[in-house]
Amino acid sequence: MTPRQPGSAADYLGAFRRISSLLPGLHLDWLRQARAEAIGRFSQQGFPTLHDEEWKYTSVASIEKGRFNILPTASDNLLAPQVALHALPDSHLLVFVNGRLDPGLSRPGRLPPGTVLSSLAYQLEQDQDWPEDTLVTYPPASPFADLNLAFMADGAYVRLPPEATLAAPIQLLFITSEANLAVQPRNLLVAGAGSSASIVEQHVALGESSYFTNAVTDIVVGSGATLEHHKLQQESPAAFHIATVNVAQAAKSRFTSTAFALGARLARTGIAVKLLAEDASCTLDGLYLSDGRQHVDHHTWIDHQKPRCTSRQLYKGILNGASRAVFNGRVVVHPDAQGSDALQTNHNLLLSENAEIDTKPQLEIWADDVKCSHGATVGQLDENQVFYLRARGIAEASARAMLTRAFAKEIIDRVGPLSLQERLDQLLQDKLPRQ
Repeated sequence: MTPRQPGSAADYLGAFRRISSLLPGLHLDWLRQARAEAIGRFSQQGFPTLHDEEWKYTSVASIEKGRFNILPTASDNLLAPQVALHALPDSHLLVFVNGRLDPGLSRPGRLPPGTVLSSLAYQLEQDQDWPEDTLVTYPPASPFADLNLAFMADGAYVRLPPEATLAAPIQLLFITSEANLAVQPRNLLVAGAGSSASIVEQHVALGESSYFTNAVTDIVVGSGATLEHHKLQQESPAAFHIATVNVAQAAKSRFTSTAFALGARLARTGIAVKLLAEDASCTLDGLYLSDGRQHVDHHTWIDHQKPRCTSRQLYKGILNGASRAVFNGRVVVHPDAQGSDALQTNHNLLLSENAEIDTKPQLEIWADDVKCSHGATVGQLDENQVFYLRARGIAEASARAMLTRAFAKEIIDRVGPLSLQERLDQLLQDKLPRQ
C-alpha cells in the first residue's frame, strides 16, 4: 500500500496512520511513541505561516498546497556514471536514492577500527538498546522537524570512536530522481572525544521535477573533538528543500559548518548550535546564490551556555533576477557564559534591481564579561573596480563575473577538503552570470 499525495496537516496524519507499521524501529517503544507525539503536534499546529516570527519572511504555502507521495512509487536503478558526476574522488561515500541507502552505489572504503558508517534504518532495526535521547532532543521543536521524526525512513549514521582521525571526507550523497516525492532523511553524526573528521552532506536531483526534501541532521561533538560539516544543496529548480541541523558541543570541541545553497525553488536551512561546556568553539560559514524567482533562507542560532566559548559566523549572498534571500542570525549568551566571544557577519551582493534580501543579525547578551559584535551589508558591485578592469582590456561581463567570483571565493577557500573546494569553485563559475 502506497499512500499518495498528502497536503494539509490532516492529510499527513492520515498518511502516517497508514504507513507507520512500515517505518524502521517498530520494535522500539520510545521511538513509536516519539513518532506518534511528533505527528500529533504537527497535525495540531500545521505548517508555519507568515504570522510566525521565525517564518515572517518565508512562506511555505506552496509546500502545504503541494501533493507529494510519502513513499517512492518504484525503485529507480541509477547507474554508476550518474553517481560519479557528484561523488568526490577521495571520499568515504554513502549514496541514498529517493531517501533510501543504495549499497551498490556506495563505497565506504577502509575506516579506522570502531568507526561506523551505515544506514540509520539498518542501525535502528539491528540495535535493541538504541538510546532515546539521540533522536528526539532537537532544539527547538518545529513543525518540519516533527514531520521528519514522524516519517523518517532512512538516513546516515556516523559514529567516530574516541581519538579516531579520518584523512578523507565522508560524503553523504542524497539523490532524488522521482517527481512529486517527499523525501525525509534523518542523519545522526557522533564524534567521540578527541576524534576528527570532515563530513559532506550533498543533496542533488536528476532532472528538473518538483519534489520536497525535509532533512534533519543531528550532530554530537565530544570533548576535544574536531568536526566539519559541509552542506551542499543542489536541488532541482522546481524542488522544495527544508533542512534542520542540530549541534551539541562538549568541552574544548571544535565544530565548523559551511552551508552552500545553489538550487531549489524554495530552500531554508536552520542551524542550531549549543555550546554546552567550557572552551568550545564553532564557525558557521555560508554562501547562497539565487536567480530567477528563487527564495533562499538561512536561520542560525548559537547558544553560549558556558564560559569562554567562541563563535564565528560569515554568510555571503549573491542575488540575481527577482530572487529573494533571508538571513537571520541569532546569538544568545547566557548569564553563566562569561568570557564569551562572538562575531557575526552577513554580506550580500545584489546583481539586479529586482533582487531582495532581508537580513536580521541578533545578539541577546545576559552576561557582562563578553566580546560580541555583528554586522550586515547589502550592495552592488563597485563600478570603480569594474572600470579598472575594463581599462585593462577586460570585457564588462567578464569583469563583473571576476569581481563576483572574488566576493564568493572567501567562503569557498575556507572549506577543508580540497576536493570539495575545487568542486565548489567549478560550480560557482558555472552559476555566475556571463552577461
